[in-house]
Amino acid sequence: MTNFAPAKKEQVMKRVGEHRKLLGVDKTATLKDLKTIYRNTMKDAHPDKFVNDDEAKLEAEEKSKSVIEAYHFLVSINPETQEKYKEEYTETIAKSNIQDFDYEKQILKVQHLNGKMYEYIGVPRNTYIKMVNADSPSRFARRHIYGNYIYRKNGEAMED
Repeated sequence: MTNFAPAKKEQVMKRVGEHRKLLGVDKTATLKDLKTIYRNTMKDAHPDKFVNDDEAKLEAEEKSKSVIEAYHFLVSINPETQEKYKEEYTETIAKSNIQDFDYEKQILKVQHLNGKMYEYIGVPRNTYIKMVNADSPSRFARRHIYGNYIYRKNGEAMED
């Protein structure tokens, strides 16, 4: 059972879909696929290719920013990445209480006492408010956040 409201889940999946469409991949793309496609796309859209054309250079800068964001996002939620950090994540959510948390644009950022930080994507505002008002945000998160939302490690770059 998830806590996604239907409209919120659609927005999250839309964001994932937009990133996949931009890079031309589907949900089965491996990290190696993502890296290859990212590099090839950046070669074609790199702003330095447009030395004498300011308008094309600005357009390339915008596209490259979007490509970089899409690549990092898709790598961070990729099953291979999730598997790589699964043991660390499982230990963190089981044993480390929440030190702090923040919410913005359906993204709940949770900082744990062990120093690990994770983002939960698509968390409805009403769920966040319930977490704020809970006697124990850690217990609330274990029951209603962890396992119910797409998450990614935050606070450090994902390794290839």
